[in-house]
Amino acid sequence: MDADFSIELAADDPVLDFPWTDPDGKLTYVDAKRNPEMLARIEEAQQFPELGEFLRSANSARSVIESAKCDAWSTDELNAEEEIYGAKDKFASYVDLIFSNEAHRQSFPLHERFAKRIVELLRRTPDTASTVELCVRRAYYAREGEVLEGLYFTLYVNGYGDDPANARQNWGIALRLVANALAQLSAEGLT
Repeated sequence: MDADFSIELAADDPVLDFPWTDPDGKLTYVDAKRNPEMLARIEEAQQFPELGEFLRSANSARSVIESAKCDAWSTDELNAEEEIYGAKDKFASYVDLIFSNEAHRQSFPLHERFAKRIVELLRRTPDTASTVELCVRRAYYAREGEVLEGLYFTLYVNGYGDDPANARQNWGIALRLVANALAQLSAEGLT
């Protein structure tokens, strides 16, 4: 597995408004950390059981993080850097993650250490046709009539294969490895 992290805090980089609602008002943030039964309302978690399992783990009571947003998809469009996998298909996902502790959401050093540690753990895993990138980005947290600036993570997980089923299988393996790394970091604590 190839694993890396990046810091994306430029003015034109993506940001997260939390909690969020899409412009049409059809989709909205689901608090699966405090209400695990709400996972049933996340369409992607139902459509892709592997993602549902990841979200259950990431939002568990033992986890120091929680999910804010996610998506998953299959494609046969690969860029030049992905040619090293010799694959025809890719299964991809992203999950936006935030620290559950509100005070931690504002700490850049904590986000950077967490990202580095996840990458360290994932680089020790068995070699699979998959990639993981954890991006540290700017977030705006609405709380009691004010907006606080902080940070969040976007986790990208990609699996590659000769066909869509093989790509999805490699993606599922990578998601489980990431879930295990997040559980280990949560058990270790953040300090």
